[in-house]
Amino acid sequence: PDHLYGHLNHSHATRASMSVRIASWGTAIPARVLTNPELNQRLDLQPGWIEDRTGVTARHIAGCHDSTATLAASAARDALSHARVEPNEIDLLIVATTTPEQPIPSTAAFVAGDLDLHCGSFDVNAACTGFVAAFLAATAMLTASAGHHALVVGAETFSRIVNPHDRSTAVIFGDAAAAVMLERIPDADSGLLAWDLGCDPRLRRLVEVVAGGSHQPTTTDSLRAGSNYLRMSGRQVFEFAVPTLIGSVRRTLCRAGVELDEIAAFVPHQANARILEQVADGLGLDRTRVVVNLDRFGNTAAASIPLALAEAADDHTIVPGDLVLIAAVGAGMTWGCLLIRW
Repeated sequence: PDHLYGHLNHSHATRASMSVRIASWGTAIPARVLTNPELNQRLDLQPGWIEDRTGVTARHIAGCHDSTATLAASAARDALSHARVEPNEIDLLIVATTTPEQPIPSTAAFVAGDLDLHCGSFDVNAACTGFVAAFLAATAMLTASAGHHALVVGAETFSRIVNPHDRSTAVIFGDAAAAVMLERIPDADSGLLAWDLGCDPRLRRLVEVVAGGSHQPTTTDSLRAGSNYLRMSGRQVFEFAVPTLIGSVRRTLCRAGVELDEIAAFVPHQANARILEQVADGLGLDRTRVVVNLDRFGNTAAASIPLALAEAADDHTIVPGDLVLIAAVGAGMTWGCLLIRW
């Protein structure tokens, strides 16, 4: 609720529209599909258990030759191809990921090398809110500069950090990458209209990988304890996510002076079917206007929003001129919301 979390929000969005629009998009989906029957057998679950609790029926898993960087580069290359833009025309690359290629250097450096980019390139780690944060950063940087094109990529290989025998995480997460190419244009009525970002650090332990950083380096003991695997307090995440998403959406709409019934599509982070349903119902939003692909891909964290956007644009669920609402919550605990005109 706003009275719990609003005081932690220091964003200062206004109605002033930034003339940066999504010009193209691309995706990269691993070929391997992990089905619920396979997980039921591995985790000794009853048929229907996963679907009832998460809404997920399948998820894609990175193969032995896939990585966060290879998937990110493939999605970005797809976006460039659709826009007919050459790599030397890109002024900025931001990769949103919580599962980086390696600790040093950034995943963006690998993607830039694959695409032969020589522009500013860096990573953003805001977990499932990562794409929202990266989109805002890219929009602000293009607006404040003479740049014309930016690539924003969400890419994850959660299968590399999920304990395959942990039913609280193994059934939810999947691997994927999706990219959007942003283009600065003179039309002030397109692109970003309003935004909201926040973080409640008191809850930062709800979703975490304890080992592998400076606080607790990877050791034989940490590996033996499973501290390098993702841990998530699912019930508490749910209790945080629903009111936080509703509050963030309401603040964003208020800042833009837009009513909910003007929204053509709501593209939320694909966390859990129950979260999406309760957020839609809490807002009073018809569920038919909520873009959902969670059932086929699971939770792909920073990749989930651009992946859902790409699918919605490809099947014309979203068309030019539409008002599109984007929202996410993630580890940290972070949240973010964007209102854009497509």
